[in-house]
Amino acid sequence: MLALAINDLYKSYNNGFQALKGVDLQVEQGSFFGLLGPNGAGKSTLIGIVSSLVNKTQGTVKVLGFDIDKSSTKAKSLIGVVPQEINLAVFETVIDIIVNQAGFYGIDRKTAYSRAEKYLNALSLWDKRSEITRNLSGGMKRRLMIARALVHEPKLLILDEPTAGVDIEIRHQMWDFLVELNKSGKTILLTSHYLEEVERLCKTIAIINEGKIIIADSVRNVLNNLSNETYILELQKSYPLKDLRFDNIKIIDKQTLELSIKPKSDLGAIIEMLVASGLKIKSIQSKQNRLEELFLQVTKK
Repeated sequence: MLALAINDLYKSYNNGFQALKGVDLQVEQGSFFGLLGPNGAGKSTLIGIVSSLVNKTQGTVKVLGFDIDKSSTKAKSLIGVVPQEINLAVFETVIDIIVNQAGFYGIDRKTAYSRAEKYLNALSLWDKRSEITRNLSGGMKRRLMIARALVHEPKLLILDEPTAGVDIEIRHQMWDFLVELNKSGKTILLTSHYLEEVERLCKTIAIINEGKIIIADSVRNVLNNLSNETYILELQKSYPLKDLRFDNIKIIDKQTLELSIKPKSDLGAIIEMLVASGLKIKSIQSKQNRLEELFLQVTKK
């Protein structure tokens, strides 16, 4: 069964602007799905419609088989949403935020406290349970919103820019948590401007631009469409490189090379040839985020 099935979805506003133009999208149950697109592409509108916060103009949306129009209450109970903007009650304590949210879904207080402890511990917030929200850091507030979205045990978790403004260490902790959550069977739909995040977490992605889905496939298949991948090779010492003769290698300086290859090329074999020629390599780094390059490539088209 599909976790999310969207067919022929349109959204037009009163001023005539068309935010969505016939979107078709399928998210498999248990998948970690990435939705990418520039600002104004239609991502937030799409999420708003799925979560019943925005009225659609035309089309159908089903959450685990339940139509959001015909079975609205059931469909909404299966979704947990973490919005991009922080929208917490600033004078409530952390524990009350979670327990009160559970009450909206008819969950008794004993169960609510148990789940609050479970998710606040998992997100390293249990020791802050008695703090009022306004005293939390930005990263803590982001994690609290995830805990709030999970308290009713939704089948589909929608994350709209969940790590925006979060420092690197906290971001990696959140990534680890989300990976484990997905492994437990939770379907996750992620939008992000950190394309490294999408490449690391998601198995399947879709790119939306100007209200239309322009590509939807596995991350692996999508990345294979790249024309080239570029790597920076730092050498252990300076070498007289002027006589170096290798295809697709550009000499940056006496200790740095730039290697450009096709995505399916055997990088290891190329490195072995360089080493055999007498070069000692200190480090190899990708010059650019591969998904970011593809994103720019397809949106320009």
